[in-house]
Amino acid sequence: MVADTSSLPVIDLAPLRRAADGGAETASAIRDACREHGFFYVVGHGVNEALQGRLEDLSRRFFAQDLDAKMAIRMSLGGRAWRGYFAVGDELTLGKPDQKEGVYFGAELADEHPKVAAGVPLHGANLFPDIAGFRETVLDYLDALTALGQTILEGIGLSLGLERSYFVERYTRDPLILFRIFSYPPLSRCADGGTLRSVGEHTDYGLLTILGQDASGGLQVKTAAGWIDAPPIPGSFVCNIGDMLDRTTGGFYRSTLHRVLNRGDRARLSFPFFLDPGFDADVCPITPAAELVDDRDERWDGSSVHGFEGSYGEYLLSKVSKVFPELGGDVL
Repeated sequence: MVADTSSLPVIDLAPLRRAADGGAETASAIRDACREHGFFYVVGHGVNEALQGRLEDLSRRFFAQDLDAKMAIRMSLGGRAWRGYFAVGDELTLGKPDQKEGVYFGAELADEHPKVAAGVPLHGANLFPDIAGFRETVLDYLDALTALGQTILEGIGLSLGLERSYFVERYTRDPLILFRIFSYPPLSRCADGGTLRSVGEHTDYGLLTILGQDASGGLQVKTAAGWIDAPPIPGSFVCNIGDMLDRTTGGFYRSTLHRVLNRGDRARLSFPFFLDPGFDADVCPITPAAELVDDRDERWDGSSVHGFEGSYGEYLLSKVSKVFPELGGDVL
């Protein structure tokens, strides 16, 4: 059942963006949202509306191509960088195919970059389609969303009684940037559409997710009241906290289950941007003496957020091969 009695909070980031010593009210709203839902909308974010419009238009042009044209930038060509296109059904959630197609992007790094030269997974060059303006638009969007993500993390730091710079100093000075463009066909047009999910329920792996979405709707968030819709609000992004914020706060902020069901009559576009800790970062509890909790029995994937030891990259790679099993050997 989907509850219709709850809604996600909408937070204005303008006060946080205006002054280095401002944002106390915004931080308080973020704290309440993270404690109550793990999800919230942001407005007053400063991301150029025309840039978002270009990204949506170019994405629709890309997905309107035939499969052969899209496969020209297929993920198998991206190697260890884990970039490129995948077709409907190729990505798995808990071993079940998702009903979406998409393109993976990340920070654009040349071959001579130290991490690329060293063969560090998930680092490298992107694969772009042969569509005028696509490359420039995606890279501009990555820059804009990275800046926005750092601002939101400043607010999250303040919401926890920490310095604004807490997360950038420890985890995101050189963040792992992951960006996806997804297209979800209407479930009514899929085989067995009555029982399929566009994306199965899951949590995100990193610190913070910032989601742009078209007007179609379909995102749902699990709350104490049940599943609630997170419909698009013009001029906003949807934000949610990931497993690493859950881990570093010792579960004070919990990563929240969400899913997608595209019950509409047209393809749904979404633009999830993930601001994650650096690949080599050891994500530790804010309170050093905090005892690690094994929460695997409570988790959707049976994997403890608090009980693992190692870097964020190791945590992420433990998930990667389960999402695209056939490509896992290119990364691991």
